Amino acid sequence: MAARSPSRAGGGPSQRQLRVGELVRHALSEILQRGDIPDPVLETHPVTVPEVRMSPDLKHATAYVMPLGGSDQEAVVQALIRHRAYLRGLLAKKVEVKYMPDLRFELDPSFEEAQHIDDLLRSPKVARDLDQDGD
Repeated sequence: MAARSPSRAGGGPSQRQLRVGELVRHALSEILQRGDIPDPVLETHPVTVPEVRMSPDLKHATAYVMPLGGSDQEAVVQALIRHRAYLRGLLAKKVEVKYMPDLRFELDPSFEEAQHIDDLLRSPKVARDLDQDGD
């Protein structure tokens, strides 16, 4: 019988990574929504957590965050980084995993990508090409 390979054939995250990432995302969103972190930046900027990606060994979690309205993005990320040990302790009380992963915070690039696609679709070149297809 062949041993299981730790790497995934498709290269994507495992079901376990997805499940734990979603548990961490929900708990982190709830903590941020309730305002459990005593920080003036986080108290004045509501933060959304669209995704949490787990490392294959589940020891690291990268939380993609975006302040609502998109203002003071770097200040919000820096505030989260400053409080990551405290957040990790709060998450450990909410999420039942053997080891609570180390937290990393990054700005969510999906909003920027969506805006770029919208800008491309509204560009004069694309509008001209779409008009030619309709003729």
